[in-house]
Amino acid sequence: MCGIVGAVAERNITAILLEGLKRLEYRGYDSAGVAVFTNAGKLERMRRPGKVSELEQALNSEPLVGRLGIAHTRWATHGAPCERNAHPHFSGDLSVVHNGIIENHESLREQLKALGYVFTSDTDTEVIAHLLNHKLKDLGDLTVALKATVKELHGAYGLAVISASQPDRLVAARSGSPLVIGLGLGENFLASDQLALRQVTDRFMYLEEGDIAEIRRDSVQIWDIDGKAVEREAVQYRDGAEAADKGEYRHYMLKEIHEQPSVVQRTLEGRLSANQVLVQAFGPQAAELFAKVRNVQIVACGTSYHAGMVARYWLEELAGIPCQVEVASEFRYRKVVVQPDSLFVTISQSGETADTLAALRNAKELGFLASLAICNVGISSLVRESDLTLLTQAGREIGVASTKAFTTQLVGLLLLTLSLGQVRGTLAAGVEAELVEELRRLPIRLGEALAMDSVVEKTAELFADKHHTLFLGRGAQYPVAMEGSLKLKEISYIHAEAYPAGELKHGPLALVDNDMPVVTVAPNNELLEKLKSNLQEVRARGGELIVFADEQAGMSNGEGTHVIQMPHIHDILSPILYTIPLQLLSYYVAVLKGTDVDQPRNLAKSVTVE
Repeated sequence: MCGIVGAVAERNITAILLEGLKRLEYRGYDSAGVAVFTNAGKLERMRRPGKVSELEQALNSEPLVGRLGIAHTRWATHGAPCERNAHPHFSGDLSVVHNGIIENHESLREQLKALGYVFTSDTDTEVIAHLLNHKLKDLGDLTVALKATVKELHGAYGLAVISASQPDRLVAARSGSPLVIGLGLGENFLASDQLALRQVTDRFMYLEEGDIAEIRRDSVQIWDIDGKAVEREAVQYRDGAEAADKGEYRHYMLKEIHEQPSVVQRTLEGRLSANQVLVQAFGPQAAELFAKVRNVQIVACGTSYHAGMVARYWLEELAGIPCQVEVASEFRYRKVVVQPDSLFVTISQSGETADTLAALRNAKELGFLASLAICNVGISSLVRESDLTLLTQAGREIGVASTKAFTTQLVGLLLLTLSLGQVRGTLAAGVEAELVEELRRLPIRLGEALAMDSVVEKTAELFADKHHTLFLGRGAQYPVAMEGSLKLKEISYIHAEAYPAGELKHGPLALVDNDMPVVTVAPNNELLEKLKSNLQEVRARGGELIVFADEQAGMSNGEGTHVIQMPHIHDILSPILYTIPLQLLSYYVAVLKGTDVDQPRNLAKSVTVE
C-alpha cells in the first residue's frame, strides 16, 4: 500500500512531510512526491521516481517552503512507475494524493475529456483531481466539492486534497483505505498510518468508513457517510506504543497474536470493492497477466510454506487452477519442469529469505510466465525482484515464531485466488461476492477466537509433563496442523509431528498412547464425519484428544477428550481462524515450560543464509 502525509501549520511543513514519508517506506513504493502551498502564494510540487532520499535531494536543491502541504509514496497500480505518474496530481489550483483503486476511472476519464480536461498521467488518481476541480468550479467550497466528488467514485480510496484558492485547510476522505488525523497545538496533520506522525504528535483521531474531514490549523470537522457532522474519539499514545513495546503483554509473541484482527483488517483495506477483489492491487499488469495463468507454482520456507499449502486447496477448488507447492531449499536444487503459462509465487515475511530469493532468481531462467511476491516488507529484495507484489500489512513482527505474518499471508493468498478466478472467469456464480463479505467479517471472527484465550491457557496444562504431540487435520486443515506442530516445537521444544488424519492407520497410530496428546482441528465441513472416525481410532488406543471444533460440529467433552468450541465460519476461511487457538496453545505451553518464547534457542527471525 502507498503512504499519505499531510499538514497544515504555522511553520514550514516540508521537513515534516519528508520525515512522514520516510517512516512509511516499509510499506513499499516506487515513487514519491510533495505539493506545498508556498510562502510565495503558489501551489508547487516536486516528484521523483525511486526512493524518498531522491526526493529529499531534489528539495535540498530547490526548497519548497510553506505551511500547507501533502505528500505521497506511490505503489504503481495504474501506469508505470515514473515521474508523470507519481503523486501528487494537479488540476487547476488543487492537488490530490490517493491510496486505493478507482474502479470506474475509465468512464470518468471519458466524461472529463469531453468537458475539456487534458490528462498528463496514466493514473486513476488524476481522474479524481479533474473531477474535483470540476465540482469546485460549480460549488465554490473545497469541502463541499469533495463531498460531491466521492459520490461518483467507485472503489477504494484514501484522499488528501489542498487548493491554492482555499489555503486554510486540508480536506480528506476515506473509503476502504485508512486515514488518521494527528492533533497538534495550532497545527494538525493527516496520514495513512499514525506511525508517519509520531515525530510531531501523540494524539490521533481515526477516520471511519465513509468519513469526510476538513482539517484546519486550529480545528477539525468530520462528516460521516450520511453527511452528518460527527466527532471521532481522540486517542493519546504514550511513548513507545509502536511494535517495539510489548505493552500490556508478557511477550511479543502474545502481543502479535492479539494484533491479528487489526492487521488482517489493514491487509484487506483498499483491496475490496462492494463484491469483488480489486485485481489492480497486485500491480498495473496484474489483470493482463492473470488472464494468461494456467498453472501456479508456490515456493516458500517454514511457516510461509504452510501458507502456500493452504493456498493450493483454494486455488484448485475455487479458481480451478493446478497448483504445486514446494520448499524453496528443495526447488532451487532440482531439475524443474515448468508447466505452460505458470505464475511463480513466492511467500516470505522478511523478503530476504536466502533460499526463497535464490529460487526466484532461478525461476527467472526457467521460463515462468511471471513472478509474484507476497511479502510483509516493501523494500525487501524479494519485492524488488518480482514482477507483481501483494504487500501484507502485518507490521513489524518481533517474535521469532511467526504469527500475524502467517495469517496476513493467508489473507493475501485468498485475495490472489479470487483475483485469478475473477479474471479467468472460473469462479462459480456468487462465490466471490460471498467470500468478500466473509472477509469483511473475518477480523470480528478472529477477535472471537482470541476471546478463548483463558480456555486455551487452561488446556495448555495438559502438556506440562509431555515430550511428544501429534497434530491432525484433513483437507486445508492439514497445513494448519503442520503450522500448529511447528509452533509448538519452535517455542516449547516439545517434539511434535503433523499428519493428515486419514494417514493415522499408515504408521503414526503406533505412537499413540496415554502419554502422547493428539491435537486436531475440526471445522464443520464435508470431512467432519471422516475426521470423527479417525479420532475414535486415537481414543481406542488410549490417546488423549484436544479438539478445536466448530460449535455446530456436534462434538462434546468425554473421557480423554477435551473439546474447545470454535465460532462458526465459512469453510474456506476456516484455516485462518483455526490457526489462532493453535498459536495460543503453543504460547501457553512454552510459558509453562519456562522457555524463551520470543527468542527460542538456535533460531533466527530472518533466515538470510542457506
